[in-house]
Amino acid sequence: MKSSSTFLEVSRRTMLSAVAALPALPLGFPTSALADFGSNTLPSWNDTASKRAIIAFVERVTKSGSSYFVPEADRIATFDNDGTLWAEQPIYFQLAFALDRVKSLAQQHPEWKDKEPFASLLRGDLKGALAGGEAAIFQIVTVTHSGITTEEFEKLVHDWITTAKHPHTGKRYTEMVYQPMLELLAYLRANGFKTFIVSGGGIDFMRVFAERVYGIPPEQIVGSSGKLDFELRDGRPILMKLPELNFIDDKAGKPVQIQLHIGRRPIAAFGNSDGDLQMLEWAKGGGGVRLALIVHHTDAEREWAYDRNSSIGRLDKALDAAQAEGWTIVDIKNDWKTIFPFGIK
Repeated sequence: MKSSSTFLEVSRRTMLSAVAALPALPLGFPTSALADFGSNTLPSWNDTASKRAIIAFVERVTKSGSSYFVPEADRIATFDNDGTLWAEQPIYFQLAFALDRVKSLAQQHPEWKDKEPFASLLRGDLKGALAGGEAAIFQIVTVTHSGITTEEFEKLVHDWITTAKHPHTGKRYTEMVYQPMLELLAYLRANGFKTFIVSGGGIDFMRVFAERVYGIPPEQIVGSSGKLDFELRDGRPILMKLPELNFIDDKAGKPVQIQLHIGRRPIAAFGNSDGDLQMLEWAKGGGGVRLALIVHHTDAEREWAYDRNSSIGRLDKALDAAQAEGWTIVDIKNDWKTIFPFGIK
């Protein structure tokens, strides 16, 4: 796939503020396939320095009697989601849901034909709709996500995700996961690691699909969150989604959330953008052997090529830090034999 020339000029923080609380139910890659790497460790990885660094790290911290040995309780690995475990181009997948939801609600809101940002969206002008920046995005999310229970919203997203297709591949969004990273998750767990997602994406969004897609249970998901309100409806307890932000799990927020949710500093952290820099620094800042890994999107033919100048998944300061500190940098074009489970070549 070629890089799109129409990347949206939307900041990472703006998008996270807007879609912090989206939930979803995936129908993606089967969990049973996650552990099936046989005797060939990380088979979708080429035998390059990146793969060797991962294996060397795992062998050092799991070798009993070694001065580098780490007890299983402390083998914590944290992963970003967008751009690290699944794709994030041409827009974050949660935002794609929010935009599609506007279209489905249009019949109930005839006034949207003349009201921005909805008028542009209904004309198919996505760039124009989001030209209003943060205010436009908050308006879109407010009308599509407020005044609804968590259960009702989960069903809406489930219905969407079973039919919605990625605009470039025609695959469901839950199929746009990285095969090499699925293998890495399984490899770490097979060696006594507990794997966590620590992402700017909505915590409720990820908690529903992550166990099926990645083998990561809901209690091991850390993400951005919106406020909820407990109510009794006809004597039945419900949680209502409010159009208010609770916490953005991005940049310096990631170490904070790791401490609040996990309570242990990770010994391995994996990301792909400047939003992951502080999480990687936090992991590397502890004692003993540590692994910080950056997924660098370099393959315009099989995926996308982007880094410093991208409005989605910008990798600039974190790339400089990785190079200066000697962190592991995965070059997708050269390090991965296969990118997606469906095998785009």
